[in-house]
Amino acid sequence: MRREVRIARRADEVWSLVGDPGRIAEWFPGIVSATVEGDTRTVVTAAGLPMPEQIVTHDPLQRRFQYRLKIPTLREHLSTLDVFDLGDGTSLVSYGADADPATMALVIAGAAGAALHHLRDIMEGAG
Repeated sequence: MRREVRIARRADEVWSLVGDPGRIAEWFPGIVSATVEGDTRTVVTAAGLPMPEQIVTHDPLQRRFQYRLKIPTLREHLSTLDVFDLGDGTSLVSYGADADPATMALVIAGAAGAALHHLRDIMEGAG
């Protein structure tokens, strides 16, 4: 599942926020904190649930961030966040999620879609 949002800010400005793994709580509703140690990020949800993730890709040149959730309910998971420069001072942020079981991709992508709209509001000064 993929969700996308166009943001009226330059790609490097958007990447400065979403490309920092420790800052996810600033733009992803429902996540209250994140700690990063090596290639592991642990996010804590508003319900107090810690969710460990393996950072797979953190590429500032491509503006790509990928991670795998490491929780028992998922046999497999990969989420990809890309920030594309549209060449006109705006950017496209894309969040894709693949998971097994596949229904979890729907849940993750649904939450990510809401987070991308929140990110747009923050970046455009409406949030």
